[in-house]
Amino acid sequence: MDFDLQKASMWKRISAFLFDAILLSVVAVLLGWGISALAGYDGYNRTVKESYEKYSQEYGVDLRLTQSEYEALPEEEARKVDAGFAALNADGKALRANQMMLQLSVLIVSLGFFFAYLLMEFFIPLKLGTGQTLGKKIFGIGLMKTEGIKVNAVTLFIRAILGKYTFETMIPVLIALMIYWGTIGVVGPAVIFLILAVEAVVLISTRTNSLIHDLLAGTVVIDAASQRIFDTPEALAEYKAKIHAELAARQEY
Repeated sequence: MDFDLQKASMWKRISAFLFDAILLSVVAVLLGWGISALAGYDGYNRTVKESYEKYSQEYGVDLRLTQSEYEALPEEEARKVDAGFAALNADGKALRANQMMLQLSVLIVSLGFFFAYLLMEFFIPLKLGTGQTLGKKIFGIGLMKTEGIKVNAVTLFIRAILGKYTFETMIPVLIALMIYWGTIGVVGPAVIFLILAVEAVVLISTRTNSLIHDLLAGTVVIDAASQRIFDTPEALAEYKAKIHAELAARQEY
């Protein structure tokens, strides 16, 4: 790069990130609510709740107890709980409703975040023409390719969907869901910690103080007011040729 890189200050980047994260979360929740309504999630949830209540009353126990509560039960109460769960698992309607709830939970979260990222991190920056999200626009920072060229649709898609959505959001979110459901052990938190550690190392060690999504897309966050950005590689090449010609003209022989 034959011109100075005007990196965005860290406090502006953090402020823009927090603004965008809150806005994106709100959009994701609203989209998730809409997808949930279309998919009939509440109906399956109601069926599961009614099934738990039915067999809890039938066997005189609370089937929504935790593992620690179960282990503390007297032997007679534990046998009733086991019998209640056996009856619940034998109920085909309840079992199917529970499976649909789990599958729809993943679908709702995945699609909610996907469309939120598509809108907030791809379509809006593409529409603005500067690669800026609403947060970046407000705090006066921007985005460009590392060689000093304006970002295009492919670059924004890689950054938003492959980097931010897939790697930095959905992997931790799906792991968190598995931890909540009790289907994954200590490996889950370790993976999340590893992702955060890699992000921190990348941020500190790169010259442009980039995160993984910027490395994947070949982008850098810059100060919008002071950074010169070229529309095309040809415009950049023309600028470089001009600078070299001026230097050559001033050089003494």
